[in-house]
Amino acid sequence: MSQPKTSRPDDAAELKTNRSRLRRAHERGLYDRKTVYRVLDAMPLGHIGYQIDGAPSVLPTLQWREGDHVYWHGSAASRALRAMDGAEVCLTVTCMDGYVLARSAFHHSVNFRSAMLFGTAERVTDADAKAASLQAMVEHIFPGRWETLRPMTEQEVKATALMRMPITEGAAKIRTGPPKDDEEDYALPIWAGVVPMAMELQAPVPDPANLEAVAMPDHLSRIRIG
Repeated sequence: MSQPKTSRPDDAAELKTNRSRLRRAHERGLYDRKTVYRVLDAMPLGHIGYQIDGAPSVLPTLQWREGDHVYWHGSAASRALRAMDGAEVCLTVTCMDGYVLARSAFHHSVNFRSAMLFGTAERVTDADAKAASLQAMVEHIFPGRWETLRPMTEQEVKATALMRMPITEGAAKIRTGPPKDDEEDYALPIWAGVVPMAMELQAPVPDPANLEAVAMPDHLSRIRIG
């Protein structure tokens, strides 16, 4: 399988289609690749909607982007990944950034960044391309770690299914800022505002089975999320 192209112009309407355009709160919708890619790159956990045996299902999985394709992986024996191959899927990622407390229950909300993509999933079958993408995944989430690891075996590559989808249709949806109340409610003596939130990495916890001479690697300080 040939490698995907890794660059396209930033066209503000390139990902916008009748299916992906926002019908409500349309001012929150953004369709340029730069914005969509920032959301995808910020949150490795994605959810993929698909059909299996004629019924809807959603798979939570790690996702990562290489150029204009989004990737995910799983077991080569996975029923879910077999059902996705060649089928239409919908992939979403979301970062929650805060609770928005308004002066009425109706106007409470959340600040967030999300991206939704539509497309046809395909399985990567070339062993070299698969190995390169799995390396890219590890380096995206854990920068600097790949070179410290035992090399993958041929059997491990064979046991791993790698899926990808071209990024051609979708949208980002973003809400930021304070609550938006009814004009007359701003005169009420009610506290309103935002309670920020963020995913946070904690201090690393070593495996009890680590060899005594193995020190904590410096690359742990380069892991980021959110």
